[in-house]
Amino acid sequence: MTTNTFLTSLISVVADLSTHMPPERRYQRLLQHLRRTFPCDASALLKLEGRHLVPLAVSGLSEDTLGRRFVIDEHPRLARILASNQAVRFAADSDLPDPYDGLIEAEDSRLLVHDCMGVALFIDGEPWGVLTLDALNAGKFDGIDPVQFNAFISLTAASVKAAGLISSLEQRVSYVTRTLNKQNAGHGLIGESEGMRALRNEISIVAPSELAVLILGETGVGKELVAQRIHLESMRADQVMVYVNCAALPESIAESELFGHSKGAFSGAISERAGKFELADGGTIFLDEIGELPLSIQAKLLRTLQNGDIQRVGSDRQIKVNVRVIAATNRNLQQEVANGHFRSDLYHRLAVYPMHVPPLRERGKDVLLLAGAFLEKNQQHLGIKKLRLDTGAKKALLDYHWPGNVRELEHLLSRAALKAATRGNRQSGIVTISAAYLDIAPDSQEGLGTTLTDASIIPITPIDFKGTVDEFQRQLVQQQIALHQGNRAAAARALGLDRGNFHRLLKRLAI
Repeated sequence: MTTNTFLTSLISVVADLSTHMPPERRYQRLLQHLRRTFPCDASALLKLEGRHLVPLAVSGLSEDTLGRRFVIDEHPRLARILASNQAVRFAADSDLPDPYDGLIEAEDSRLLVHDCMGVALFIDGEPWGVLTLDALNAGKFDGIDPVQFNAFISLTAASVKAAGLISSLEQRVSYVTRTLNKQNAGHGLIGESEGMRALRNEISIVAPSELAVLILGETGVGKELVAQRIHLESMRADQVMVYVNCAALPESIAESELFGHSKGAFSGAISERAGKFELADGGTIFLDEIGELPLSIQAKLLRTLQNGDIQRVGSDRQIKVNVRVIAATNRNLQQEVANGHFRSDLYHRLAVYPMHVPPLRERGKDVLLLAGAFLEKNQQHLGIKKLRLDTGAKKALLDYHWPGNVRELEHLLSRAALKAATRGNRQSGIVTISAAYLDIAPDSQEGLGTTLTDASIIPITPIDFKGTVDEFQRQLVQQQIALHQGNRAAAARALGLDRGNFHRLLKRLAI
């Protein structure tokens, strides 16, 4: 591209990005301009959050890429880009795995990236994230003018800064993200649907307050993740969050578990014991499945919520606690109150700020973002270079009704990944999951989903679980031995096994 042509193009980009638009749209437009200026098959903008790089916008990549979280230590190309203050280009024959292998939306069957470059973005001297370009053909970026590319990168950094990502609010969110990473809070609240945007907004409103929150939603929608997010965005984020599963508390020990007991209070009470509320003093207590709590315990819980006092079983001493209460249920508590199964006064104490978590069937393409996050996790567990969904699998996921919500999606993809990985379904280390591995079938009349594991609908062919697992282990071991040129000791170390156990495994698998 000539200098004059490039300058004209750059002016056009500046004019476009100068208009007011939401950050996500700004990032998407930025990538569109990038691909027009420097032709490539795919590009991505990723933000640094702790030890992860999180995609904020992608162009030319599968939609589920937006749901993936790239652990820097597990992606050497991204780590190298992030560690450099200059653009980094990788040789076509580089043996470093490309994070986007299998994710480029190509019209043909090609899955591997053959030309890759990227650059770290710095805002006010601090690393912010990376911008990447990928191509399926080697030599695609040979003609890129470094001066022009650096000029575009400067524009990118300015656009990122203009999007407000270094404002005080973003600094607060960054702190929360670091805390989430530290506490292993899982895949987090992934999703860009209107329902999820509204939910995150509700969290940002109520989290800094001391109000009690009642989280409502179906089984498997992620109520515990919402509770974690509220705690981590609260003023108590540096204090403990104590989890209580009310459904697993037998009435005979529920009072002791919540409020503690003194020595000799009952048979087996051989010492004093603090309850969950004492342990949560200064922090947050999360009462999951609060609708299952026995009526006899509800009255005692109400007293604690009213005045902050608890009394251990077998003791007359009042103990003062300062605890923020978050509760969750999949029941209709108002109906439970009407039926006499839940105290009205306790309900109103808990539901100071009610919050509804939308079911997965109402979240549209969020299912693909979540699928990307779960596939990224599964490929790490299974030792697979890349797990991807084909077009049929994506359509099946979008068409399914998800009665078990996000939890069902996670379990379904874990099964599908295991089955796909054990049937030789690989191309250069990439495992493709088709609809046949998902065990779901759309209902053509109602648009609902039906699980193929329901024996009342379709007969089940028994699965040889042990044989399937053995076959997967056999393939994984053989892959590691091949990667280490037949060095079994090195393969054992790569698999985290001592030499003796490794040789016994080889013998059992007849390798």
